[in-house]
Amino acid sequence: MTQFWTDTVKRLTPYVPGEQRSGENITKLNTNENPYPPSPAVMQAIGNVSADALRRYPDPESVQLREALAAYHGVALENVFVGNGSDEILALAFLAFFTHEKALQYPDITYSFYPVYCDLYSIESQVISLEDNYSLSMDRFVPNAGSIIFPNPNAPTGLATPRDAIAALLKKHTEQVLLVDEAYADLGAQSVVGLVNEHPNLLVSQTFSKGRSLAGMRLGVAFGDKALIEGLQRVKNSFNSYPVDAIAQAVGIASIEDETYYKKTLSQIIESRDWTTEQLRSRGFEVLPSSANFIFARVPQQTSGKGSEPAAYELFQRLSAAGVLVRYWKKPRLEDWLRISIGTSADMHRLMDCIDA
Repeated sequence: MTQFWTDTVKRLTPYVPGEQRSGENITKLNTNENPYPPSPAVMQAIGNVSADALRRYPDPESVQLREALAAYHGVALENVFVGNGSDEILALAFLAFFTHEKALQYPDITYSFYPVYCDLYSIESQVISLEDNYSLSMDRFVPNAGSIIFPNPNAPTGLATPRDAIAALLKKHTEQVLLVDEAYADLGAQSVVGLVNEHPNLLVSQTFSKGRSLAGMRLGVAFGDKALIEGLQRVKNSFNSYPVDAIAQAVGIASIEDETYYKKTLSQIIESRDWTTEQLRSRGFEVLPSSANFIFARVPQQTSGKGSEPAAYELFQRLSAAGVLVRYWKKPRLEDWLRISIGTSADMHRLMDCIDA
């Protein structure tokens, strides 16, 4: 009964998440989840949450979790905001900082939630083209012509922008917010959280979903100047004062405290990423150097069945039929590429077996 929809709902093109197929013999390499379980300390923290804590509303300001994050990253409590996943934080930031007369600048190949939020909030956008090698040049952004958002590393390319290049942009871009989306920064990018005290217009978002194996928990964080954090809090408290539940707060603290386990799983992912990159390149694939928990690979034409579809799409279909899920976009500049999440060593060996079959 779509006659009840508002014009806003009618015009939306919603974000399409990766396929969530389950069952036996499924190797899921399409949603950039961490292939390893959370820290054992996380599971213990879940068991330690009392019935009384669940009976009551959680701390609306998540003070203990924010204190742990502030200490870990070397910033003040007032510089930290937490939310129900980094996507929620991005949604709050779009409303808080980007709904003005100037267009929001973001890359043409990037996280596809950005245009969705622009449509939702009627934000004008200015798309910035990546270079021919798919890198993101900071020189292509127009300083102070409008706010800027981009992921670092970028998605779906996995390419990272050096910290110095972002710092140079911040020196020129001082009148509008610059939001750096560090969802995948755990795996090799240089974080710019340390710059938030130098630049009052810098906002950095991160997530517990990737490096900390907590995608199912939905826990995100933002770092920024006190005024930016207050802006996020005002919008948050106008939607939902309690976005981070008691279990998530306890789990977040436990994860931060188990640095050894965190570093170990990151090391395993990087090792599998390097092995997979080498294996694909030996088979004729072009693979961009990744600083994320996925790789972006151009499929060679010799893998094609010589049909009318791009070779990448044909391989995507063949892998899907075999139960190996990867991500494909039939869009300009993307139709020859696959994005492949990094799984366990066994997952990646199965991928290679299916490619060779």
